[in-house]
Amino acid sequence: MSDYPLLQSLFEEEERRPLSVSEFNAQVRGELEKRFASVWVEGEIVNFTAARSGHWYFTLHDEDSQIKAACFRGSNYRIRFQPFDGLQVRVRGRLTVYEPKGEYQLMVESLEPVGEGALRVAFEQIKAKLAAEGLFADELKRTLPMLPRKIGVVTSPTGAAFFDILNVISRRTRSVSIVLIPTRVQGETAGDEIRNAIRLANEYNRGAAAADKFDVLIVGRGGGSAEDLWAFNEEHLARAIRASRIPIISAVGHEIDYTIADLVADLRAATPSAAAEMVAERESDIENFIDSRLQDLEQVINYKMLKWTSALQELSMSPVFVEFPNRIGNWQRELDSAGLRMKTGIAERVAARRGRFDAVSAQLSPLKLASNVSANQTRLAVLNERNSAAARTVLNTKLKSLKVCTATLDALSPLKVLGRGFSITEKENGEIIRSVKQTAAGETVKIKLAEGSLKAKVTETEQPGSNE
Repeated sequence: MSDYPLLQSLFEEEERRPLSVSEFNAQVRGELEKRFASVWVEGEIVNFTAARSGHWYFTLHDEDSQIKAACFRGSNYRIRFQPFDGLQVRVRGRLTVYEPKGEYQLMVESLEPVGEGALRVAFEQIKAKLAAEGLFADELKRTLPMLPRKIGVVTSPTGAAFFDILNVISRRTRSVSIVLIPTRVQGETAGDEIRNAIRLANEYNRGAAAADKFDVLIVGRGGGSAEDLWAFNEEHLARAIRASRIPIISAVGHEIDYTIADLVADLRAATPSAAAEMVAERESDIENFIDSRLQDLEQVINYKMLKWTSALQELSMSPVFVEFPNRIGNWQRELDSAGLRMKTGIAERVAARRGRFDAVSAQLSPLKLASNVSANQTRLAVLNERNSAAARTVLNTKLKSLKVCTATLDALSPLKVLGRGFSITEKENGEIIRSVKQTAAGETVKIKLAEGSLKAKVTETEQPGSNE
């Protein structure tokens, strides 16, 4: 009976518990995700939708079948173009089940266009977007330094591009140093690696001494297919090139190859070797310019020498050189005559000045000076005596005046009045009593005498004229 499970189930004592729909979808999801954890699927995009959340939803289909797909924002920001309906693509992802609806779908992690035509469409999309933002504007492009001394090369360490650059620069200049910044130049992560290399070079420059900084970066690789060169078309790399503070030369592929990096870079070279020549040509141009100027200068000097020699020969044959010795003789005689007149004039002026000097010296003789000093000393003594007498007279006058004032003040002093028998009567608060109206019988008063004072009590007051 074991060969017939259906019949066996009829005789089982306990019936097996059925799964809920949610449990069933969960088990299916687990098995599918385990079995199809990473798959590559190729097909055409239809019903593409870019949600406000940033997620992409679309359907992949071929002639006979279709599958729903979703690419979340965390993954699609790395995708280098905007998908659209009708585009043939190759996607990598994992199979899962959307449990609420019981639908299985492909969770996309990377997406690439298939074929040259699709790549061209993606290229034009990115180009139009960045052009609209002004990233290709000529005014944003920087000029290369006049004499670059340190060049950074962002490329593969195993590719031919670096060795071509090294060969050209070593052959054409002796003053430029090269630093390789190794990265991948094709594949899914190549764009990010190149962008990080540019960022690291700029970070290095911010902390480096002036003599150690990169003057120019060459970013590129050798030729290849459109898919091989696609890393240089990525939008993130284009923005990194424009944000770089170091001038960048884009040298991608062959002369016919054109990438987004070529459009946004400060300078585009057809090949890596051409980029190296651009860097080295400045020094070579300067050397050629100096050599050319030296040759021009030599020619000018030779021409001037011939011209001056011819002019000198013409002058030597001119009549002026016959008359010139006679003119020199006349000038010599005139010069001698002028010299003699000058000597005579100087001697006369010296004699006159000496006479005036002798007269002044006589006036300043020692005896005369001593006589003047003695007379002045006598005059000074008389003036001092007069000054002293005048001071004494003024002082005596002031003393007499002071004595008179002192006697007058002494006579008017209240103390003198008290000495003649008078007294001053005050109330207890110190108020001087000048009238009987200021006091009353029984009030205590203070009487100041010439010597000491008395305290008394008023027994009676008399008004003026009351005793008549």
